[in-house]
Parts: sequence; structure tokens; C-alpha cells
Amino acid sequence: MKLINTVDAVGHILCHDITRIVKDVQKDAVFRKGHIVTQEDIPMLLSIGKDHLYVWENDDTVYHENEAAKILAGICGQEHMTWSEVKEGKIDLLAEMDGYFLSDVERMAVINGMEEIMIAARHSGTPVKKGDKLAGTRVIPLVIKKDKVNRAKEYAGDIPLLQIRPYKKFSVGIVTTGNEVLFGRIQDTFGPVIKEKLAEYQTDVLEQRIVGDDPEDIKAAILELIEKGADMILCTGGMSVDPDDRTPAAIKATGARIVTYGAPVLPGAMFLMAYTENGIPVMGLPGCVMYAKRTIFDLVLPRVLAGILITKEWLADLGNGGLCLNCEICTYPNCGFGH
Repeated sequence: MKLINTVDAVGHILCHDITRIVKDVQKDAVFRKGHIVTQEDIPMLLSIGKDHLYVWENDDTVYHENEAAKILAGICGQEHMTWSEVKEGKIDLLAEMDGYFLSDVERMAVINGMEEIMIAARHSGTPVKKGDKLAGTRVIPLVIKKDKVNRAKEYAGDIPLLQIRPYKKFSVGIVTTGNEVLFGRIQDTFGPVIKEKLAEYQTDVLEQRIVGDDPEDIKAAILELIEKGADMILCTGGMSVDPDDRTPAAIKATGARIVTYGAPVLPGAMFLMAYTENGIPVMGLPGCVMYAKRTIFDLVLPRVLAGILITKEWLADLGNGGLCLNCEICTYPNCGFGH
């Protein structure tokens, strides 16, 4: 920094906030650090007693905080994202579309471990809406040595730290099981819930089949819906360990590869995930999906729609954060569930 006369400050960058106080009217910064002084600013600065100013002294070995923030934002990514204007050395990254947000947690931790720079992002593996804030970047001091920022840029390479995976539009087949539903003893209340959740992602329901408890009928319904063009199969009912609940056996009988039967998530422990030989996802949904606000289905569905393979390892990791607290006012996905 260097101290100069205010009347000579045009074109220079302020190194600190300048506050104006008017009794009972205003007490706020009228100029923020990083502001480039214009000729029109001089009378205001003089009127609040600033005959001299500390300004940034140009140095080819350092970046101003605004320049550095842009470089860090570039490390994060641009595809399907927009950037806010740089302000006080900070840039926010916003979602340009609905999608599934992912961050490279390990690489981001390495960069955040470097001196005087930071990237703060929302949880990886979060469904986001257009306009949602994804991350913020900034450097800590007003100016920072170029080699520190360049080291972070070199480490990050050409692969962005953050990405939004767009949702694919799936054609979904629903297989509702249970003699009680088939024979009209009770009304199907599972199907409407599933359709409502799918509508959040503008995904179509190809057809809903209601079958009984016979595993052969369940198997046939799954295969017929796939033959008709379903990109995803959701089976409701018959997912407990009760001897009468035979949906898992029926899914396995189709030849699908079972990823897991059971997940460390509450609600949703009796969840089944499978894939056919052609990669079509088949899910067995436990009864909690019908009545609980948020369940394992809300964690898995957006990931599948983003075209990401569900693995046993990923499901196992859900145990950390896999307990829904059933808050009176649900704020999912802006909460700890699934993270």
C-alpha cells in the first residue's frame, strides 16, 4: 500500500472500506476496498475528511483480490454455471439450470490447504435448482502473490472442481405389488406419491402396473414394461422380510444384478437397487417412501436421473448423514440428510 493525496487518487484502487457517518441517517461504507477511484468520487471523499488515501501499489508479482477471485472461480468451473460480479474479492457461482451438483472434495481440500485462498461450496451430491448458489471463492488478503494462486491453478489442471450434471428425461415404469391393492381391498396410495416425486424432475411415467404378490407376475410386469421402453423400473410394496413380501426375489428373477438389498438410511433401510443387463435401473421401494417426507428414494433418484451409476460403496457412505431428523419444516436438500 502507499499513501497519496486524495486529489491525486483517480484510477487508484482503495485498500480498505471508507465509512460515512451522518447522525440519524447513515453509518455505512460508501466505498469498499477494491473500489477504483473516479473523478466524481473526490468531492465525497474530501467531505468525509479523507484528504489522504491508502491505495494499492501496483506490483507485477501480486494479484489484486478481484483478479485472484476470478482465477479461483475459473478453477471451479463454468459449464451450466453463472458467476456473480466480483465484489470485495469474492465471486459467487450460481446454477444456470436444474441438475445434480458434484464437487471434487479431495482436490478442493488440497487447494483450500494452500495459503491465503479459499473455495467454499455446498455439499457434493446435492440436487440444485436454477439460480441456486453453488460456491463462493475469494483470497484472504487484499493482494496475494501470483505464485500462490498460480500454484492452485496448476494443481487443479483442466478438470473443474465443480460440475452440474443435467438430468436426463427417463420413461418410468411403476410396478405396484400386493393382493390387497390388486383386489381392491385398499386404494393404491403409493403410486401418486411416486408420480409426484418424479414430477419434480419432469420425468414421465410410461405406465403403472398393479399386480399381486405372485413373484412370477411381478417379474413379468417388470420385463413387459422394459420391453415397452421403460428406462427405469420402480417397484412398490413387498419389500420387508415378511415371508409374504416377495418383490426382491421377483426383481432378482428378472436377471437383474442386485447392487444392494438394504441401505444405511432411515427412513429407507429396506431399499433395493439393481440394474438389468442393459443398464436399466430397477428399484424396490420400501413402504416409508409412501408416507415419510424424505427417504432413501430422494437421495438415489436425482443421482440416477443425472446418469450416475449407484454403487454399493456410495450407498454404504450414506450412513454418515443418512438419518433424517423428520423436521417439522422440511428444508431438504438444504439440510444434513444424505451428507
